[in-house]
Amino acid sequence: MADIKTACVQPARGPIKPPAEQPDSAQQTFAEEEQKMIARVGKPAPDFEANAYHQGSFKTLKLSDYAGQWVVLCFYPGDFTFVCPTEITAVASRYDELQGLGVQVLSVSTDSRFSHKIWQDEELTKMVSGGVPFPMLEDSTGRIGSVYGVYDEDAGVDIRGRFIIDPDGVIQAMEVMTPSVGRNVNELIRQIKGFQYVRETGEVLPAGWQPGQPSLKPGIDLAGKVWEVWTPEKFLQKA
Repeated sequence: MADIKTACVQPARGPIKPPAEQPDSAQQTFAEEEQKMIARVGKPAPDFEANAYHQGSFKTLKLSDYAGQWVVLCFYPGDFTFVCPTEITAVASRYDELQGLGVQVLSVSTDSRFSHKIWQDEELTKMVSGGVPFPMLEDSTGRIGSVYGVYDEDAGVDIRGRFIIDPDGVIQAMEVMTPSVGRNVNELIRQIKGFQYVRETGEVLPAGWQPGQPSLKPGIDLAGKVWEVWTPEKFLQKA
């Protein structure tokens, strides 16, 4: 008999409703409850359970397994496509740096965990040494993507969406894009360093901030005087 973790059909819960948000009556549908869980910046990231391929084996993971850690949640349209392998391996190539920042990475698409395995074996390992080191989750029903606002019902895929979640489980940043343009891992790392700096210091960061550049200390004395400490010509690099 096949092990449940490797069986062709292994149900996963998908979005997990917080205890306080359990339905008040049998008439309330699961879809109605999910609508209350939509991901928003500055709010707790909706928890979910998903099947995954990771480090040569199939697993079932929950977002809440990573409570107390920084998490980058990356949705992408599909395995064996064109832009997606460049994005996934770009993040994988900087994985050691992300780990050094205390960041866990989870990638998600509507492909099955079996597809993730073959994609890893046939393509990703040829693009980055050792292949993708982080869990690759399946969202075959699109329910997780729907809660995070990235599921395209017409196409039946999760489009590009990236969420930075802090150790308190709060979404600090979200970026959602149509599939044709890939995201920049350098900007991802800059944002993580920025949110970590703000969390540690209580200061705020101007446009284009890079580590080592001046931050801003909010206060009445700074109102109307930002020009004295920051200008685009001095601090913004041209592309």
